[in-house]
Amino acid sequence: MRTQILGSNLDCLTLSETLNRIEDIIQKGHPTQHVVINANKINLMHQDIKLRNIVNASPLINADGSSIVLAGKFLGQPIPERVTGIDLFEALLEICNEKEYRPYFLGATQEVIEEIEAHYRAKYPDMSFGGFRNGYFSPEESASIADDIRESDSDILFLAFSSPQKEYWASEHLERLDVPFVMGVGGTFDVIAGKTNRAPQWMQRAGLEWFYRFLQEPRRMFSRYFFGNLRFLNHVKREKIQQWKENRFVGRSQDERNY
Repeated sequence: MRTQILGSNLDCLTLSETLNRIEDIIQKGHPTQHVVINANKINLMHQDIKLRNIVNASPLINADGSSIVLAGKFLGQPIPERVTGIDLFEALLEICNEKEYRPYFLGATQEVIEEIEAHYRAKYPDMSFGGFRNGYFSPEESASIADDIRESDSDILFLAFSSPQKEYWASEHLERLDVPFVMGVGGTFDVIAGKTNRAPQWMQRAGLEWFYRFLQEPRRMFSRYFFGNLRFLNHVKREKIQQWKENRFVGRSQDERNY
């Protein structure tokens, strides 16, 4: 079921339901961009109309952050669970191995992409890979890289750029890529390669994964998580007030009709 929250469309799906939807997308073969939303993405979307339009036009949108799930409860829009990018990424690679889909990995540094290649070639020795390429290239090289990916005959493209660059790049080159399913994975490659660590399970369950990441990179993440979280809470507050005003107006109109 698709709903709208905090100015963004959102598909209220579990991980299992999302995987079923993706398999259907791959089978149909039409290039499709997948996106996720979290507190930071909502903040960016309120500042960036181009990003907002790309996200809202995407056929498949997951709630990546606990902040979105909690906001949904507060705003009366239940979201079944968060579908994190890294969990979806790992689950899709299992499916690629089972169904013989070809994944392509684009992004991160050369050192990290080499670690990613070694890791997954060892984990899935029988898998046919579309390719591996680092994310350091000039805008002028984008078209030729998209052409190379199209020629690889890949079924899934994992795009490890930060936001909003990954949304921009995927949207701009989607038809040229001609890959059925294009998914931004942010810093997932860095986690798999051991460059950064993922939060322990108890912190993930408690919705504190953001805080664990802040502890690893406090200078870089301070503004995003502390000032950013305050901005996000302000968006939630404004939407709640708007709901209250609309409900009050509806109730008043009903009373007038009854009168």
